[in-house]
Amino acid sequence: MPDLRIASPDKATHAAASDRLGRALRDLRISVTDRCNFRCVYCMPKEVFGKDYAFLDRKEILSFEEIARLARIFRELGIEKVRLTGGEPLVRRNLEQLIEMLARIPGLDLTLTTNGSLLERKARSFKDAGLQRITVSLDSLDDGVFRRMNDVDFPVGKVLEGIEAAAAAGLAPVKINMVVKRGENEASILPMARHFRGSGHILRFIEYMDVGHTNGWRMDDVVTAREIIEMIGAEAPLEAVDPNYPGEVAERWRYRDGGGEIGVIASVTQAFCRDCTRIRLSTEGKLYTCLFATAGHDLRALVRGGASDVEIREAIAAIWAKRTDRYSEIRTAETAKLQKVEMSYIGG
Repeated sequence: MPDLRIASPDKATHAAASDRLGRALRDLRISVTDRCNFRCVYCMPKEVFGKDYAFLDRKEILSFEEIARLARIFRELGIEKVRLTGGEPLVRRNLEQLIEMLARIPGLDLTLTTNGSLLERKARSFKDAGLQRITVSLDSLDDGVFRRMNDVDFPVGKVLEGIEAAAAAGLAPVKINMVVKRGENEASILPMARHFRGSGHILRFIEYMDVGHTNGWRMDDVVTAREIIEMIGAEAPLEAVDPNYPGEVAERWRYRDGGGEIGVIASVTQAFCRDCTRIRLSTEGKLYTCLFATAGHDLRALVRGGASDVEIREAIAAIWAKRTDRYSEIRTAETAKLQKVEMSYIGG
């Protein structure tokens, strides 16, 4: 068991837990809901997540107080950044209350990922509550393509309005994530790059991944990061940029003419497991040490069973200390078929 004698949260020093591959525990992703108002074809396909799908009951979901308590414990273990995810986090009622509670934790970088559908009316209240930055998922500017991919006939214009509202509220630069799937939206790569070039926002392209087991992933559907960079660079020359911090998943590129930067997340073709510092807390309090995990660890039982902060902290540290995950580095056609937890359940 690692040494868990850690300074109190109001101190600047925190001891980071380390796994078997020497990776520090730095980033926590918290799924606040397993529900979403989209049915994106690569995440929550309608044929699986239909009207009869059994989502978690309210009593099964961690309360805001439980989430905040766990976040404080994670901070003591070295967590520096918390990202709120889902499902779609904005469908959870009164999310501003949770943001405000988490924002009180000293030294914590607090961010959120959303599909942007409800962002226009929420951006200002999120900023006022203490949210620092935001990422919006947007897979095409072509309204027909976008409606087909979200599969609920939602217009792209409303997401663009949400992005601008977030920027106006001070949640800038806004990061925009585009998942690229061959045969679905690769024709949208250049229009997206053109639109956001010079906007002050940061566009990031994500290789279509084999998350979960219901999205029908095939390697043939992956448009590689190299293809994307070559495509954009042929029109607007790019140059590589150093990472902002160790373990950053996006490979950064900037336009040579000063038009801003883009990123590519190549977890299929250029695995970055060796630098992964992420851990994930699901909606009902299970801890997952990898996006491609097949099983989690139940923290809710500890929280609701009367465990002390020290006992919970020791349990988390022990889980991380045993971690050897490097799924993307050992991916094969067979591992891709594993019964992995759905991305909508633990966030991206």
